[in-house]
Amino acid sequence: MSRRHSTQTHPVAHPNMSKEIETYLKVGRHDPKFEAWPGNGLFERSQNGTQALSEALVAEVLARTQRCPVTTPPDDLDLRQFAHQKFSGMVKGLFPKAEQAIVISMLESSVVFLTPRNIASVLREMPWLGTAWDLANLYLASHSVELLSDEAVPILGLSIETTCYVSTDYFRSTNPFDDFVLHEAAHVFHNCKRETLGLSHSRHREWLLEIEYRKRETFAYACEAYSRLLELGRDSKHRQVLLSDLAVAPLPNDERVDGAEYLDILAEAITARNGWKRILARCSPAVVRSRTISMPVS
Repeated sequence: MSRRHSTQTHPVAHPNMSKEIETYLKVGRHDPKFEAWPGNGLFERSQNGTQALSEALVAEVLARTQRCPVTTPPDDLDLRQFAHQKFSGMVKGLFPKAEQAIVISMLESSVVFLTPRNIASVLREMPWLGTAWDLANLYLASHSVELLSDEAVPILGLSIETTCYVSTDYFRSTNPFDDFVLHEAAHVFHNCKRETLGLSHSRHREWLLEIEYRKRETFAYACEAYSRLLELGRDSKHRQVLLSDLAVAPLPNDERVDGAEYLDILAEAITARNGWKRILARCSPAVVRSRTISMPVS
C-alpha cells in the first residue's frame, strides 16, 4: 500500500517579526505584504501578521494603563437613550420627516465610549490596523499617559462608518462649547451611504448628506458648536452673547477649519429658523448648492 506524502512545506517564522511589531507600535504602519510572517500565500500571512500585531497593540495598551485611574461613563447611562436625546434635534433639522426615524435609529447604536471593559475587544475586532492604532492612542490619551508615538495626534473621537468611538474625557470636559460625541455623529452623515439604510439614493445623492470633502471638519465643528449654543442659549439674544464668548475662546485647533468661516457659519445659523440647514448649505458641494439656489434655506 503506497502512501502519498504531503508536499506542503511548514512555514517558518521570519526573524524580522519582532522588528515589524516594534515598527507598528511606534508609528502605526506595517508591511502590507506581511512578508515577515509565516504562511502559505499573502492571505495566510496577512491573517497571521494582523493577529500578531493586534495582540501586541492590546498588550502594550493594557500595560501602559493598568494602574491608571480613568473617567468612566455613569453606571446608569443608557447609551441608546443618551444618543436619542443627543442627536434628535440635529437629525430633525437636517433630514426630511420621512427619514428621521431611520437615521435616529442608526445613531442610537453608534456611540462607543472606549473604556477598560471594551478596549481590548475594540482593538482586536478592528479590521484596519492603522485605525486600531489611532483608537489605541485615543484611549491612552484618556488615561493621560504617553501616546505610542510623537507622530500620534491626540484625538477625542473617531468615526468609522456608522460607529463613533469617543474618549471618556467627554464626561470631564469643562469647555461649555465642547460636544465631541455630536461632532463624531456629524461625520457619520458623510461616512454612511443612503442605500445602507434603505433610503432613496441616486448618483448625485449617494451619502446621507452631501458634504464637500474639504469642509467635513468645518461641518462637524459647526454642528458641535451650534448644538451647544441651542442648549445653552435662553433665546436668540442670549445665543448672540454666547457666540461672542465662543469667538474669543480658542477656535478649533485644526488646520482644515477656517476660523473666520466657522464663526460666520454659526452667526448665520443662530439667526435662522433652521440653523442646521444653514450649516449644511454652507458646507455642501457647489453642485448641490447650485441645485438648491432657487430654494431659500430657512
